[in-house]
Amino acid sequence: MFNKLRQIKDLRSQAKSIQNVLSQETIESEKGGIKIVMNGNLEVQSVSINDGIAKESQEGILKDLINDTIKKTQKIMAKKMQEMGGLPGF
Repeated sequence: MFNKLRQIKDLRSQAKSIQNVLSQETIESEKGGIKIVMNGNLEVQSVSINDGIAKESQEGILKDLINDTIKKTQKIMAKKMQEMGGLPGF
């Protein structure tokens, strides 16, 4: 039983370490004059919007860009986790 608890503690520690490394990564995406910067924890760090874009266009582009950036970030972070050894047993 204590062995299992120790394994859980080790996994939690490794996951926290990986999360800290990933949070330092930044991913930028740009489309139609709008730019988003997101970190490895999928938190939006900044959004830049070109003033010359119509509001209706901005809304559609922004929605698509956020979704694309999330997917891009997830792929990059999955690759990075594999390079770091990932979490054993998962």
